[in-house]
Amino acid sequence: MTAARLPRARSRAQVSQQLQRSVGRLATNALQRMDRDMAWFRELDPQERSWIGMIVQAGIKGFVDWYRDPMAGSPELRAEVFGNAPRAFAGQISLQRTVAMVRLSIEVVEENVVDVLGETDAPPVLEAVTRYGRELAFATAEIYARAAEMRGAWDARLEALVVDSVLRGETDGAVESRASALGWSVAGHVFAVVGPVPADARAATDDVRRIAHDAGLRTLCAVQGDRLVVILGGATEHELPGAALAEVFGEGPVVVGPPADQLADVAPSAAEALAAYRCAAGWVGAPRPVAADQLLPERALDGDTAARSHLVEQIYAPLAQAGPVVLETLGAYLDRGGSLEATARALFVHANTVRYRLRRASETVGLDPSDPRDAYTLRVALTLGRL
Repeated sequence: MTAARLPRARSRAQVSQQLQRSVGRLATNALQRMDRDMAWFRELDPQERSWIGMIVQAGIKGFVDWYRDPMAGSPELRAEVFGNAPRAFAGQISLQRTVAMVRLSIEVVEENVVDVLGETDAPPVLEAVTRYGRELAFATAEIYARAAEMRGAWDARLEALVVDSVLRGETDGAVESRASALGWSVAGHVFAVVGPVPADARAATDDVRRIAHDAGLRTLCAVQGDRLVVILGGATEHELPGAALAEVFGEGPVVVGPPADQLADVAPSAAEALAAYRCAAGWVGAPRPVAADQLLPERALDGDTAARSHLVEQIYAPLAQAGPVVLETLGAYLDRGGSLEATARALFVHANTVRYRLRRASETVGLDPSDPRDAYTLRVALTLGRL
C-alpha cells in the first residue's frame, strides 16, 4: 500500500489570512472564558468590559499582523494593543488582572489555533504565539510602569503642597482633602520631624515611608531647601521610631515637634520643630533625634517667642507659686554651681532643707536642678521670669 500523502503546509501569507478571518471569533472566545473563569471580570461595568474587549481584539490582531511580516521588526505593542483604551485603564484595572487577562487570551489562541488552521499549519503559529506573548508581557509592564511613574510624580507634588500648607498653618478642609487623597487617615497624635536632607533625597523619602509603614504609621514628606520635613501620624510619643528615622536624615540635628491631636493642629508643632532645628547647633552633643521642648533655652536665646513664653509660664510661674523660699533656694543653688553646702551657708539653713526645697522644685516642673542640662533650662527660665 502507498502511504497517505500529508497535506502540504500553506504559505505564511495564506495562514495569516486565515488567522485574520478568525480574529473576531478568537476574541469572542477569550471574553467568554473571562466571563466564565474570572469573577472580577463579571463585576466590571459595561464601559470597563468594553475596554477589555478592545484590548483583547487589538492584541490578537497585532499578533496576526506581526506573524504576517516578522521581518518588519518588532511592533510598538504598547501603542497597538493598549492605544485603544483610555489612560484611566491602568488606574482602574490592576496589573495582576491585566496579566491574567493577557495570559488567558494567549491560552485561548493556543487552544483554538489547531481548529482554525489545521494540524499541519498550527505548530509554527503556536511557536510564534509564545514569542509574541513574551513581547506583550513587556508591553504590559511598560504601560503600568509609566502609569505608576506619573502617579508617583503627581503624588510627590501633592504631598509637598500639603506639607507646605501645614507648615504655613493653612490647614483648612482643602488641605485635609488633599492629604486624604494621599491615604492620610489616622487616629492618634501627629508629629512634625525636621532634619537635614541627605545626599539621596528620593531614597530618603522612600526609607521614611518604609519605616513609618513598618511601625503602622502614616507619613507625609517634603524636601524644602536643605531640610527634610516629615509629618508622622498615628503614634504616641513612645511609639515613634526615632532612632531608625534619624538615620534617614543627613548629618546634623533631627528635631521632633510636640504632639498634635490631628493634622489641622500640627502647624504650631511644626513651627516649634523648625525653630528648634534652626538653633539646635547651640547644644553640642544633643541627642538625635531631640525633642523641640528640650531645646527651649537655645530657642529662647534665638528669639523664639513661643519658647520664652513656655519657660516663663510653664517653669518660672509654677516655681514662684510654690513659694518664695523654693524660688530663692533654686536661684542660690544655681548661682553657686550646684553646691548644697555653699547654698545652705548662703541661706543660713541646713543642707537637708536645701535638698527638700530643691526636691519640691523638681516635682513642680519636672526638671532636676542637679542635672546640668536641666539646670541650664532652669537658669534661663529664672532669668526670663525675673525680666
